[in-house]
Amino acid sequence: MIKNIFKGILAYRESFQLINKLGLWKYFAVPIAISLFTASLIGLLAWSLSNVLGNMISVVWVWEWGSATFNAISDFLGALIIITIGIVLYKHIVMALSAPFMSPVSEKIEAHFYGTHATNTEDHGFWKQLWRGVKINTRNLGMELILTLPILLLSLIPIVNFITGFALFLVQSYYAGFGNMVYTLERHMNSAKSIRFVRSHSGIAVGNGIVFMLMLLLPVIGIILVFPLSVTAASTETLRILNAEKPLVESTITSS
Repeated sequence: MIKNIFKGILAYRESFQLINKLGLWKYFAVPIAISLFTASLIGLLAWSLSNVLGNMISVVWVWEWGSATFNAISDFLGALIIITIGIVLYKHIVMALSAPFMSPVSEKIEAHFYGTHATNTEDHGFWKQLWRGVKINTRNLGMELILTLPILLLSLIPIVNFITGFALFLVQSYYAGFGNMVYTLERHMNSAKSIRFVRSHSGIAVGNGIVFMLMLLLPVIGIILVFPLSVTAASTETLRILNAEKPLVESTITSS
């Protein structure tokens, strides 16, 4: 697991160079625009709702003593909850809407390294790729929220919140990497097999997602570069695993 996490992280080393070499920037124009718009919208919502949620949490404290401290803690927790859920929504909205534009990137990378690329004819085409992206990311959104909400509740407990912060980061990283890997997997296997594949290589997903999440900490530039670099890194590493299991030049498509 740890070894695969590092593999997922190290896959970023040649991403920028590969994007330039294959002329992939043009494919990222629309996803970057979607990313900036979505991040701005969620940021505005987070800013406007954090105090409201903080006030709702502060109502729990009915005593006079310590109320100022608890109000400050409530505001912080309100912001944390809004930001956490906002990042969850941001990832899956952008990944779903970017699916038709990310698939060609993965195809170009596969053709570059292996001389060919698989095409799942039943899921090929703009609207079918968009629908597949929406389905998978809706599923992942539900799963991530199921894991995230209990962790957020546990974060209300002193001391425990140090552990929950790390747990939240790992959950978010896993599903970020998951979404990036699917752009390649969609050509080689159906949705159910794609999910099983990512589970079997969860370390790769976490490693890819760790860099993804850290890049979001960079104002503006992180939001611009996060998808080009993370999708390229995920594609190269996913293709490496697929080729190791079965040479891609001999691959056969399993239709959905």
